[in-house]
Amino acid sequence: MEADVFVPFVFFAFLAAIILVPVLAKERTKRSAHDLISQAMARGQPLEPSLVSQLTQDMLDEGNRARKSLGSGVILLALAGGFVAAGFLIDGGYDRDGDVIRGMAVPAVILGTVGVAFLLLAIIDYASKKRSA
Repeated sequence: MEADVFVPFVFFAFLAAIILVPVLAKERTKRSAHDLISQAMARGQPLEPSLVSQLTQDMLDEGNRARKSLGSGVILLALAGGFVAAGFLIDGGYDRDGDVIRGMAVPAVILGTVGVAFLLLAIIDYASKKRSA
């Protein structure tokens, strides 16, 4: 496999792993907890009030999706700005052809567009929360 194909593949595979693995692990943990509770209820075992309050609090925390989306959007936009700034710094000091700034612009554009999408999602979530409240 050529380096022109291998390096971007490794980068995006690493990026996907960083994003997807924690999300999938959290969902699996929640699913197993709910399965365990449903099995206990099917057997007629009483549920502890602390367990019910913890699950309720977790559900309420998940309901604040707009704030999480806003935070994710801001972080991704900051990362995109960091890539652009790093490209300008490297371009000015080390690379006279301008290839570095173009190379740093690719991840900056990707991270920036995902950040803008998260910001739009946060705006939509805030607007829909105000309508439903």
